[in-house]
Amino acid sequence: MTSIDQLPLRPELRGRTPYGAPQLQVAHRLNTNENPHPLPAELLADLGAALGHAALQLNRYPDRDAVALRADLAAYLSRGGERVAPAQVWAANGSNEVLQQLLQAFGGAGRTALGFTPSYSMHPIISAGTGTAWVDGHRREDFTIDAAAAAAQVREVRPDVVFVTSPNNPTGTAVALETIAELYEATDGVVVVDEAYAEFARTGTPSALRLLPGRPRLVVSRTMSKAFGMAGLRLGYLAADPAVVDAVQLVRLPYHLSSLTQAAARAALAHTDALLATVDAVKEQRDRIVAALPALGLTSVPSDANFVLFGRFADAPAAWKALLEHDVLVRDVGIPGWLRVTAGTPAETDAFLTALGEVAADHRLGD
Repeated sequence: MTSIDQLPLRPELRGRTPYGAPQLQVAHRLNTNENPHPLPAELLADLGAALGHAALQLNRYPDRDAVALRADLAAYLSRGGERVAPAQVWAANGSNEVLQQLLQAFGGAGRTALGFTPSYSMHPIISAGTGTAWVDGHRREDFTIDAAAAAAQVREVRPDVVFVTSPNNPTGTAVALETIAELYEATDGVVVVDEAYAEFARTGTPSALRLLPGRPRLVVSRTMSKAFGMAGLRLGYLAADPAVVDAVQLVRLPYHLSSLTQAAARAALAHTDALLATVDAVKEQRDRIVAALPALGLTSVPSDANFVLFGRFADAPAAWKALLEHDVLVRDVGIPGWLRVTAGTPAETDAFLTALGEVAADHRLGD
């Protein structure tokens, strides 16, 4: 059998492994930051009708520019008080495709992207896939970003694309708008604020959407996978200056967003209030996890997302395995001493905290 090493693969891809979290058959899967709540019955009924209607035209190509969907997404983003026009919005198959299109347009051979690691691991992976060189930006020991030091690094590296993940994955930390603004001023490149978990932010944590006016190189990316509970839909989108939308249309594949995807997303957006009602329930479980950790001799990083980075462990992979033996799957994100758990249902939180109570004493740092 031919191995991948025998193929004429691009040099920068050799030795790499595909992105992926373990998909194991366990009772409690808390490793991929999914919204644990099922879709409401009224949405399921409307989805069936919308998909049935769209299916009548499957012999025709979909709306290439997804105009109606982008109008609906703009209306949703404008609910928070920041006026976003349809011409400022672009949608694709998950936020990963949005990020890929941005790197195809603004990255590429001879260009550089910078992101403040540890952060979303797909940023360097997509950069490699588009031939964009990657540079690790620096974080403090508590995983926050020192604005002045970060801006100085950006001025030194002069990247073409800067990624800022807020709330950050896997740490959950949000980035101050003042820091984002300082990074924007430090570069002539595009600044992409990845807000996949923005809806889970604690009260008073603002979105970078309010920074868009007057900043044509700023992009805010979002997804319907998390707060909307539609990870299986694969619908991501961005908000930016209309010129950015024009740019990504130069690299998007023709008819990239299917008629069925557009129909399903629009049906879901019509049920925004019902879908986002689960956000508070998820945040309650997140805060419950954080509150329970000190009694187990553990700590966490302040989280504005639907997950918690918790530790410290003497051996995080061993602690991960011990939890798995209790039928609880969390995520080892590769940060020494730390694991990440998704905030699930109350029953899932019960199971996680019970399992953690069984294993913490044997694995926490210093014991």
